[in-house]
Amino acid sequence: MNSVLQNYKALFIVAIIALVALASTVVIIPETHQAVVIRTGQPHRVLNQFRPDQPYGQTGAGINWRIPIAEEVQMVDRRVLDLDMSRQQVLSNDQQRLQVDAYARYRIIDPVKLVERAGTERQLEAQLLPILTSVLRQELGRRPFSALINAERGTAMTNITRTLDAQARNYGAQVLDVRIKAADLPEGRPLDAAFTRMETDRQEEAATIRAAGQRDAQIIQAEANAEAARTYADAYGKDPQFYDFYRAMQSYRQTFLSGEGQSAMVLSEDSEYFRQFRGGTR
Repeated sequence: MNSVLQNYKALFIVAIIALVALASTVVIIPETHQAVVIRTGQPHRVLNQFRPDQPYGQTGAGINWRIPIAEEVQMVDRRVLDLDMSRQQVLSNDQQRLQVDAYARYRIIDPVKLVERAGTERQLEAQLLPILTSVLRQELGRRPFSALINAERGTAMTNITRTLDAQARNYGAQVLDVRIKAADLPEGRPLDAAFTRMETDRQEEAATIRAAGQRDAQIIQAEANAEAARTYADAYGKDPQFYDFYRAMQSYRQTFLSGEGQSAMVLSEDSEYFRQFRGGTR
């Protein structure tokens, strides 16, 4: 009886060992990660590697196998990751000190290179953050502060993304985008001085626009007066008698109606002013 129990006990232990050995050969790769299988300290193969031309579920996620003890599995995120830069002070080319907050979005596209040259995602971020800071300072240092609030900002971000991506490729990462969350002037005198300078610039610009408007108005007025004089001259040349009559009627209206009956004039009957009442004869 004891021998039978001992046999069952031995079989039970063997079964447990077999299950543990089997479990150690199984590795489950989630859809959100890719795995680098390391054999004898060197990357041997990649499971569920990110490929932009293959949809999720068709790249090897799920249950996979490895050799116990001889092979080690390191998980690497295959999602889009964020790289947040701490607030940095940047000097623009117009000598404005700016407080800039920026971030980058990237993805691991070569997990083997990541493992070989950076180790982990955290160590990769430690490598990319100084590069992002340096590239951001260099690019913004070539541009004025006003470039951060107009269309030129997009060009600057494109250049920063391209430069950072070229550096990230050395670590198996692809930088998808770089964005500035905030770009502010430091509090205190620099900010007040910038506001004063901006206000002065706008006032000078407004004065220039007003002067140009007045100049254009004078030119238009002079051209209109010249055109009117030409029109009057042409009309007088075509029918001098009618033009003389028309001007006299305008003068009579202005003289006799503008005073509303309160004015008086004393003129002789043969005055040149009333010749139109005499039929236009002199």
